[in-house]
Amino acid sequence: MIQAIEDQPVDPIERHLQTKGPIAVATPNPARITVVIADDHPLFREGISRALQLSGFIDVVAEAENGREALDIIRREEPEVAVLDLRMPDLDGIAVLHALVRDHAPTRVLLLSAFTDSSSVYRAIEEGAAGFLTKDSKRSEVVEAVRAISRGQTVVPPEVTGGLAEEIRLRRSQNTPTLSERERQVLTGMARGLSIPQIAQELFLGTSTVKTHTQRLYEKLKVSDRAAAVAEAMRRGLLE
Repeated sequence: MIQAIEDQPVDPIERHLQTKGPIAVATPNPARITVVIADDHPLFREGISRALQLSGFIDVVAEAENGREALDIIRREEPEVAVLDLRMPDLDGIAVLHALVRDHAPTRVLLLSAFTDSSSVYRAIEEGAAGFLTKDSKRSEVVEAVRAISRGQTVVPPEVTGGLAEEIRLRRSQNTPTLSERERQVLTGMARGLSIPQIAQELFLGTSTVKTHTQRLYEKLKVSDRAAAVAEAMRRGLLE
């Protein structure tokens, strides 16, 4: 069990680490849980959908094959839980999560990923995810995670909590913001002197998407313009 460091505020990630396991199993709630699933692999998506539907207490109200479609559906349907692939076309799971948090959407997000590195888990929880599971998790674990998340709990698999605690300590010492792959690409484009339309063309993204990544960079680096962003990124070692 990980204990919070005395005389320091406990963030949501550390609070979760004080629990013994990722999933709390309790008496089923008679109300059915509404869920939207988004994954660009049809067979995987259908398997998750089938498992959730067969649970007897979950309704899958819609499915999506990319992040942008998922965001539109979630905004329309307002499900209790969204089960999102971390890496999807158009918008990845983190980008969808960020938009939902920004919009104060009622939907809580469970991210699924083939990657279990502590930095991915940390970033997911930091951005506001209610849970993170690996794609090789048992279907029953996904079902119970959805139930736990619908009840306001946070779900992280026990096999990554040790690495997550170490990630917290590392980031505290470095005080370095976590940048997504796209944010790093946009930042690199800025450092090369490219305009937003040029960056969008090079990355095959829409101009509005690049603007969103740019704004998030400014927020993370605590700056207000691109020159300051590049300078701050270089100071923190985020640019070579």
